[in-house]
Amino acid sequence: MSDWNCKLVCTGCGTEYDASKAAVRCDKCGETLEIPFDGHGEIRKEEPFGGTLFERYREFFPYFERNDALNMGEGFTPLLSMPRLTEETGAGEILIKNESVNPTWSFKDRGSAAGIRRALQLGYRKAGTLSTGNMAISMAAFANRAGLKAFILVNDHIDEEKLNPIAVYDPYLIKVEGDYARLYDESLSIGERHGIYFVNSDEPFRIEGYRTLSFEVCEQLNFEVPDYVVVPTSAGGHFRGILKGFLDFKKAGLISKIPVMVCAQAVGCATINNAYRKGLDKIERTQNPDTIAHSIENAFPPSGNAVLRCLKKYGGKTVSVTDEELLQAQRTLCRNGLFVQPGSAASYAAVRKMGQQGMLKGNEKIVCVTTSTGLKYTSILSRHKLVCHNTRLEELDDFIAGL
Repeated sequence: MSDWNCKLVCTGCGTEYDASKAAVRCDKCGETLEIPFDGHGEIRKEEPFGGTLFERYREFFPYFERNDALNMGEGFTPLLSMPRLTEETGAGEILIKNESVNPTWSFKDRGSAAGIRRALQLGYRKAGTLSTGNMAISMAAFANRAGLKAFILVNDHIDEEKLNPIAVYDPYLIKVEGDYARLYDESLSIGERHGIYFVNSDEPFRIEGYRTLSFEVCEQLNFEVPDYVVVPTSAGGHFRGILKGFLDFKKAGLISKIPVMVCAQAVGCATINNAYRKGLDKIERTQNPDTIAHSIENAFPPSGNAVLRCLKKYGGKTVSVTDEELLQAQRTLCRNGLFVQPGSAASYAAVRKMGQQGMLKGNEKIVCVTTSTGLKYTSILSRHKLVCHNTRLEELDDFIAGL
């Protein structure tokens, strides 16, 4: 195990914890933990952009030993200019941070890569997570890469479309019958008893891994900070990590301001949005969530209260969009070359809604994070009116001429 020169601090009450031991939530107030940044960090430009993620930003991860064998090419995803989307919304410029090109096709790989390194340095030989989709696949893959046994807990009514892409990595894949919300706490207890390090949605080092998206955006824009960064939000850890990345770069003197962070959720499960609109300090469980955007469907997000505090402290915004708006956004992104999940399209759907509601002035630079490929949720395509033409070979020329 390497020397640990960091600590964990509760995002709620400020209680400090020893980072050399596994800890996820505060014993006193039950809120999430994070690693404070001391403000000393530079980009190691001798390490190429597009090389090894944790080496280029090593000064922001001083607690990790170098281990290139764990690298799977995570991070360094493209930031795409989208002129037609810009014109449609009336924004100044829209850019898509396309996280679907990560190794397992989602943003989760950034957090899993960090969480697995944490597990190894603490001496664990088993790692796990609680998920029904992207995080399950990601953790199974990265655990395999590190030679760890993976334990993946899913609810018992998971679709086979989601089950098999997890099972193919040969983890201990366990369907659990019962209250899925209670499974989060139970997973941590089981992990403690059986020596499994659970890298769930708000594990502090998973949050640290998510910071790298912000680092890349800053570099890709030559350190011109965008006006808005829009994030599809479920458990809230991704939102927290991206915001923390901008805050840490600002503290290090690499940027002079941070963007306005926008939490994008589905109307059918807008737990954080609803609490923010009501002016609450704590989230309220969404009863009977109902949305096609399963990747951002979390009735009681573990980082929900922390996100609420961040929104209020840093002047963030929340936008909720309907399933129909998600489908429209998904199709629009397809027409611009990107096939993403409906939940992933929430970022663009939110910007379009902001434009329709007069929230945009027309000069904003907006980064929309698209979190995962649509290839992981192909059953949703039945909701679109897709067309496939048929003709005979002998009639093909005339058929095409008539189109």
